[in-house]
Amino acid sequence: MAAPDTTAPPGQAVARFDVCNGDADGLCAVRQWRLHDPSAARLITGLKRDIALLQHVPCVASSQVLVCDLSMQRNRAALDRLLDGGAQVRWFDHHWSGPVPAHERLDAHLDFSSEVCTSLLVDRYLGGRYRAWALVGAYGDELTAVADRLGAASGLDPLHRAVLRRLGLAINYNAYGEDASDVCIAPAELYERLARHASPWNLLRDEPVIHDIEACRRRDFRVAMGIKPHWESAQARVVVLPAAPWSRRVSGFLANALAAVHPEQAQAVLTERRDGHYAVSVRAPRASPQGAHTLCQAFGGSGRTAAAGIDALPSTSLEPFVRALSQARWDAPC
Repeated sequence: MAAPDTTAPPGQAVARFDVCNGDADGLCAVRQWRLHDPSAARLITGLKRDIALLQHVPCVASSQVLVCDLSMQRNRAALDRLLDGGAQVRWFDHHWSGPVPAHERLDAHLDFSSEVCTSLLVDRYLGGRYRAWALVGAYGDELTAVADRLGAASGLDPLHRAVLRRLGLAINYNAYGEDASDVCIAPAELYERLARHASPWNLLRDEPVIHDIEACRRRDFRVAMGIKPHWESAQARVVVLPAAPWSRRVSGFLANALAAVHPEQAQAVLTERRDGHYAVSVRAPRASPQGAHTLCQAFGGSGRTAAAGIDALPSTSLEPFVRALSQARWDAPC
């Protein structure tokens, strides 16, 4: 698809908006783009499950809208509104999109394979120009093997790759929570810290908040590991966490950690929300990373083939969800 025309009518200033998920992948994708194009833009982001963000973009003719790491399916109505209103939209994402509109003002870069994330899509588009930031996003999205290969091919030794992984995990951890009171720093403010630094290494050296996030993650993880599974088989495990700030933060990290230790087993971490529903993080077995989004879609969720989630699973659907998880075919094509 051809890139959209990004010029404004003579004498009219261009309104620019960067819209992204507030995790490592989303923030690092935008960071790469703004290093490539340092034009001023208004950032619209949120916590991990704040996906329907495009609705917050005002309809301004000839505006430029960059969207990173957000499901097009979950934002389709807002996308149609912006395109109809004359906006130019460039979209990078790796989540299932549903039908993609054929529109001259939409430049979509979508890839749903299990070894791709949004930061890597932006990296591909920019020819690896800001590779270190792309690797931070990939490590944060738990694409460790992919990021290691790409980092080694780029000449980064194991020590430098380990630093990027540490940073990616910290930025990603900060995105999990039910509201801003759960996290160490609001994702929009964290992006402001990222944007002060040309390199990720300088960010880690100069921003104490990264170390605060890491300390918080270690504390939360110790508590979470003391929770016994709600249900478990050789093929899958379900962990149910109580309603608490630590559990809302640790849910995604716990699911990833369990998936790494038990690669033949699917993981589902459910966290009780304040309203009594559950937020659900699902990870397909690392040995067969597909089908997570199919399971979650059956309960109103979304995501990727290897990792997906449900924003609000009713408590009455807990056991039906466990049954569906126990019957899921992770080796089946999606």
